[in-house]
Amino acid sequence: MRTALAALILALFLLPQPVAADENAIQGVISSQIEAFRADDFDAAFGFASPTIRGMFGTPERFGRMVREGYPMVHRPETLRFGALREQRGRLWQRVIVTDADGRMHLLDYNMLETDSGWRINGVVLVPAPGVGA
Repeated sequence: MRTALAALILALFLLPQPVAADENAIQGVISSQIEAFRADDFDAAFGFASPTIRGMFGTPERFGRMVREGYPMVHRPETLRFGALREQRGRLWQRVIVTDADGRMHLLDYNMLETDSGWRINGVVLVPAPGVGA
């Protein structure tokens, strides 16, 4: 009985947990960055990235090239919806559902970081669609 209880408590800590963070502010940052991408305003889009991401890419031009080539669904989304905001292992993740110009749906998890300048995007992970094997 103790082992089962301990396993349940451990599982609860390892599962993604919903959070009560400033969801509107986080979604606003993501929406603003995507609007900047749509306008090819990579300077503005780069400003929504965390200091770590800005340091990795160095310039808005390199950052923009990475997005155009690696995340075309984010560069030119047809539709955008927000899913759950959750905390997992001390990190905050916002699920974003994007439909691209060809009608394909993409699930992305945005890692969000609160800085002195407000919320910033600290990385994006493309989530495999349910039922699609590798």
